[in-house]
Amino acid sequence: MRVALYPGTFDPITLGHIDIIRRAALMVDKLVIGVAINRDKGPLFALEERVAMIESECAELIQKTGTEIVVHPFENLLIDCAKDVGAQVIVRGLRAVADFEYEYQMVGMNRVLDSTVETVFLMAEARHQAIASKLVKEIARLGGDVSKFVTPPVNEALLERFG
Repeated sequence: MRVALYPGTFDPITLGHIDIIRRAALMVDKLVIGVAINRDKGPLFALEERVAMIESECAELIQKTGTEIVVHPFENLLIDCAKDVGAQVIVRGLRAVADFEYEYQMVGMNRVLDSTVETVFLMAEARHQAIASKLVKEIARLGGDVSKFVTPPVNEALLERFG
């Protein structure tokens, strides 16, 4: 069974994340979406809210792809999370060159920690390359329209939070 781990904070999940999830799901039998519990980042949405958003957004993808998609919160090292869920592959989305530089360092460190886990990069589709959760939250906080960056349920959650 081919198992991949797609990690992130998903605070909130965006159309860019969903694009990567959809494409990754087509390549594996099981896709684990690792939701990082990163207290240092001070997420806008609680872990339970982020997990629920992801599960809701992935329900249709599960039906369409037939891939098992599981949401798994984690607070340990990424490479240890990959081992915990039986992933042979870590999936990372790239938007720009700056993402690659950071991700390249992470891959190097992860390879030293466990050379059996591969990392695969998926480039964001052109229409999603500018989307970043941090920017979505900032736009929403300042009263801007983020409906082009997130699904309607996530947009509603942001409006409730900042409304």
